[in-house]
Amino acid sequence: MNDRFENWEYPEIIDGQPTRYHWIVQGVAGFSLGYKTDIGAFCYINAREGVVIEDFVQLGSHCSVYSASTIDGKKGCVTLKKNCRIGTHSTIMPGVTIGENTIIGAHSFVNKDIPDNVLAYGSPVKVFKTLER
Repeated sequence: MNDRFENWEYPEIIDGQPTRYHWIVQGVAGFSLGYKTDIGAFCYINAREGVVIEDFVQLGSHCSVYSASTIDGKKGCVTLKKNCRIGTHSTIMPGVTIGENTIIGAHSFVNKDIPDNVLAYGSPVKVFKTLER
């Protein structure tokens, strides 16, 4: 990967309290954080029903990840697969899996599974391009 991860270490995560990087997890018992991840400032992660963030994932600032929705009652584990990248201000809804090496554009509303190796964006999210690997 690149040099910015050279001194990476797992952050201390306390339920409902900002990490030193200014992001919050509620439901820490359901949260799994991979190696050399990059979660931007002011992200909110609701992991009460499970959130799995695999290795080398990037989550832009101000993103919201919900494993439970109080609006429509949906619940389900969210999985962000290895090396996926989520653009700033995106929202990921319960039960969604975002594929390996996939890029989600900024300000996207992700309410369905997105496959590996694609570029997707929009509100609601839509796949626009397959990425060469």
